[in-house]
Amino acid sequence: MSELVNARKKLNSVTTMLKKGKYMAAVQSIHDGLILFLKNSVMKGERDEFEEIIFKVTQSLNNDKKIREVYPLVISYTPGQERALLDEMRSLLQELQSALNDQVQGDMQAMLAKKASEVAKGQEQLDNQNWDEAKGTFDQLVKDFGGDTDLKADIADRYLNAGRYKEAFHMLEDALRDDPNAIHLYNRIGMVLRKMKDYETAEKYYLKALTLSSEDEYLHYNLGRLYYDWKKWPQMAQSAQNAVMINSGFDEAAKMLKFARKKLSQ
Repeated sequence: MSELVNARKKLNSVTTMLKKGKYMAAVQSIHDGLILFLKNSVMKGERDEFEEIIFKVTQSLNNDKKIREVYPLVISYTPGQERALLDEMRSLLQELQSALNDQVQGDMQAMLAKKASEVAKGQEQLDNQNWDEAKGTFDQLVKDFGGDTDLKADIADRYLNAGRYKEAFHMLEDALRDDPNAIHLYNRIGMVLRKMKDYETAEKYYLKALTLSSEDEYLHYNLGRLYYDWKKWPQMAQSAQNAVMINSGFDEAAKMLKFARKKLSQ
């Protein structure tokens, strides 16, 4: 008996769901309500009640413009033919899912197009040295796509290439808050801080990255570059040595090591 109560509840909720635009949920409720109804034996009075409810919900579907756009066929119901209606609800659910997938795909493509357009706009503003306008464009992008770490890293690279190191640093810091274990972000921040001549802070970021990936020869090499600018020859030699030990064919690291040893011998 409780299943019939549940079936009645599901069927009676359909009209409200349609008014709220919850089309998948509405059709799913009809589908589930029909299954519960078909599973149970009912008295004639209950059957008459359910047949009236089912007729009303099918009329609601037929009168709904959005449902008609997706499923233009008239949904017919004849008392005693609930299984046929159940099959039609399955078809309607498939059509709604397909339409939803198309809509999501279309929305995603539109979102990606908007992102690409705004990134290009911001880049043009950087190229024209319209710094405030570029910052406004990129800040709005980050607001619109807040959790997109790759976008923030891309914007930071654009700032870096434009020589806007402070903006690049803040953008990378924001990205790092989204993904605290992203080694490439620590590496990028280290590069930015090195260009800002904030060697001590840059060193901290590189060392943090190395705790996450100690076998990355390029991290060791970039740390060596920092020590070159900082004129810390012993540390530079050690970083270069670490890079060469990981990758014996790393020619730039070998040259760095040779240079550092020469400085140490003077």
